[in-house]
Amino acid sequence: MIILDKPAGLAVHAGPRGGASLEGWLPVLQQGKRHLPQPAHRLDQDTAGCLALGRTKPALAALGALFAEGRARKTYWAVLRGTPPALAGEVNAPLLKRSTKAEGWRMVVDPAGQPARTQYRVLGRDGELTAVELQPRTGRTHQLRVHMAHLGCPILGDARYGGGAGALHLLARALSLPLDPPRAATAPIPSHMTEALARCGVV
Repeated sequence: MIILDKPAGLAVHAGPRGGASLEGWLPVLQQGKRHLPQPAHRLDQDTAGCLALGRTKPALAALGALFAEGRARKTYWAVLRGTPPALAGEVNAPLLKRSTKAEGWRMVVDPAGQPARTQYRVLGRDGELTAVELQPRTGRTHQLRVHMAHLGCPILGDARYGGGAGALHLLARALSLPLDPPRAATAPIPSHMTEALARCGVV
């Protein structure tokens, strides 16, 4: 197993239009194994932080089961535009993928969607921004981004869901895996999030 600190802006998989992706670096991480290491879960291109890879097929299967069963503990930090309705709480709002010719695809809160739950806790704030810790209890596409926008406080830099232009202020801060022995990793704060977190009194 390898846990990487994936930089923001690097896609995990190569897209149809090409460009840099983590896939291009997998041979460097092979380290004598028969197969290339493979990601055990998803992380958006613009999200920085902890990403786990399996170095062998059995390891990848074991890691995949941990994530599928919700046993892997993922902790994110984000900076929001605005303030949640409480200092801590849970968003329980199903998500559905919707596509239009004009805007392309996006995830929306819809009763017909898949169940999605996110727990949040305020870490600090100033007049305009709020730093939060997020723990997804399900693993839907764009879940954290849509759930924060649903609360009326989108993630800073999330232009798709109302957070304005700039770099996405979302970090996969920590990952804890119930293996034997347990494994855990914490990602450093990327430079593009330092100023906003400092404004909120977090760093």
